[in-house]
Amino acid sequence: MATKTLDNLFYDTLRDIYYAERKILKSLPKMARAAQAPELKAAFEKHEAQTEGQIERLQQVFEIIGKAARGKTCDAIEGILAEGEEIMEEYEGNPALDAGLLAAAQAVEHYEITRYGTLKRWATVLGLKDAARLLEQTLEEESQTDEDLTTIADAAVNAEALKPAA
Repeated sequence: MATKTLDNLFYDTLRDIYYAERKILKSLPKMARAAQAPELKAAFEKHEAQTEGQIERLQQVFEIIGKAARGKTCDAIEGILAEGEEIMEEYEGNPALDAGLLAAAQAVEHYEITRYGTLKRWATVLGLKDAARLLEQTLEEESQTDEDLTTIADAAVNAEALKPAA
C-alpha cells in the first residue's frame, strides 16, 4: 500500500468540498423559495451567486495542483442538507420555518468554514501560495455569510419564530 501524505489529504479534502459546494448550489434555490422573510430569501440568492464563484475558485485550485476537478461524495454535507430538507417539510407554513432554514444554512456555513480553513492552512504548508490565496478568499466569504445570517436571525427571524401560527 502506497504511503499517503498531506498532498493526498489536501486533494481528497478538495474533492470533498468541491462535491459539497455543487450540492449546496443545487439546494440554495429551494431554500430561497421556502424562505418567508425577504431578507433571508435575498441572503440565499446572494449566497447562490457567491457559491458559483467559489466553485470556480476550487477549479482553479485543482488546476494549480495539476488534477482534474472531480468531487468525492461528502457524507457530511449530505446529512446537513437532508436536515434542511426535513425542516422545510416539517415547518412549512409555520412561523419557525425561517429560523429553521437559517439554522440549517449556518450548519452548512460552519462546515464550509472548517473545510476552507483547513485547506488554506494545508495549502500554505504545501507551499501552494496561489491556492492558499484563493481558499482564503472563499473562507472570508463564508465567514461573512455566517455573520450576515446571524444578523438576519437577530433582526427579525428568531422573534418571528416565537409568534403563534396565524
